[in-house]
Amino acid sequence: MATQAPAPSEGAQRRRPRVLLAASGSVAGIKFEGLCRSVAEWADVRAVATASALHFIDRASFPAAVPLYTDDHEWSRWGRVGDEVLHIELRRWADALVIAPLSANTLAKVAGGLCDNLLTCVVRAWDYGKPVYVAPAMNTFMWDNPFTARHLGVVRELGMSVIPPVTKRLACGDHGNGAMAEPSEICRTLLLFFGPQHL
Repeated sequence: MATQAPAPSEGAQRRRPRVLLAASGSVAGIKFEGLCRSVAEWADVRAVATASALHFIDRASFPAAVPLYTDDHEWSRWGRVGDEVLHIELRRWADALVIAPLSANTLAKVAGGLCDNLLTCVVRAWDYGKPVYVAPAMNTFMWDNPFTARHLGVVRELGMSVIPPVTKRLACGDHGNGAMAEPSEICRTLLLFFGPQHL
């Protein structure tokens, strides 16, 4: 069950919302392009993908209007003190952060406070007065592992809202819980936060 997110800022109520969408390494990353397209219909969107997530994202068909940032971009614009640092700029820009899919590996990193790539640096720098939504995606055995429950408890304590996975046939062929919620459900959750005026 998703926790209660803070109310949208006054600035976000007057303009199009700014949503930072992020993907970590899961087969559910094949749905990331569609999620970006759906949210971009009513919000300004920027996207972040981990190196593992790029295995499942077709950059050639990725929406041209949505900038896609990777670890390679993290320091490419920085040359000296005073230059922009990408994870800080993304944190400042966004009204909300959505990590979908959230892999078991990235969940563990976030719960432990690690920041070894662009995505986890954004999370570590995040202003938790603004909402973070996470949509876990992993095999049922990984979802049922005690570490997962422990890590989910930590991210909930930080104020993140968990969009729970669903039960279906998984990429490995198993049938069970752990599949990422559908992009339409993730988009609906965001719209409930920002309000129907953005439709």
